Amino acid sequence: MDLPQAVMSWSGGKDCLSALEMTVEQLQFVELLTVCGGEDRRVSMHGVPLELIRRQAQSLGLDLHHIELPPFPPNEIYDSAMADYLHSRRRRGIDTVVFGDIFLRDLRDYREERMNSVGMRAAFPLWEIDTRTLVKQFIQRGNRALLVCVDGRVLDRSFLGRELDEDLLHDLPDSCDPCGENGEFHTFVFDGPLFNQAVAFERGGITTAHEHFHYLDIQAPR
Repeated sequence: MDLPQAVMSWSGGKDCLSALEMTVEQLQFVELLTVCGGEDRRVSMHGVPLELIRRQAQSLGLDLHHIELPPFPPNEIYDSAMADYLHSRRRRGIDTVVFGDIFLRDLRDYREERMNSVGMRAAFPLWEIDTRTLVKQFIQRGNRALLVCVDGRVLDRSFLGRELDEDLLHDLPDSCDPCGENGEFHTFVFDGPLFNQAVAFERGGITTAHEHFHYLDIQAPR
């Protein structure tokens, strides 16, 4: 029996990979979908360049579709670009988009409304799973990720570039969700059981945006 066709909403971080791991045997993933913006074409909030997202997709054996938007676009531009994409995939018979959200209800409601408007289904395989359990499972399965963005109001910038492991979990302050689900940090996954090979990257400097978001510049090796 053919599996339902699906798209994975992809930021390059640990939660979307965990959602992919949990559904890869129930769905036929056609492609990863990522949104990037700015002159340097980086994933929103994570700050990861598009080329590294491409290399993740290649190692996972999946196609990648990216939507390019101007920096800080109004919601109308984002909604229009996303609607065009979703309609095109619906016409191809794709009926599901998988998301890695865990407990942000307003975000889930927004995504479901957008999917319903084009006759598609939004799936949330991680929904309301305890975040400490999720991140420990991520590590125990052999996945590897590093912190590439931190909110300086919650985490010191010294956490940038650290690998997401048991030592890091131990060092997180109590005010920080173990999965960074409130935006405390964002990650880049570079290896794990689903990858054909590790995604190579080079570390650069640290930049700060909006006064308190700190980013580690990582690049694909030339």
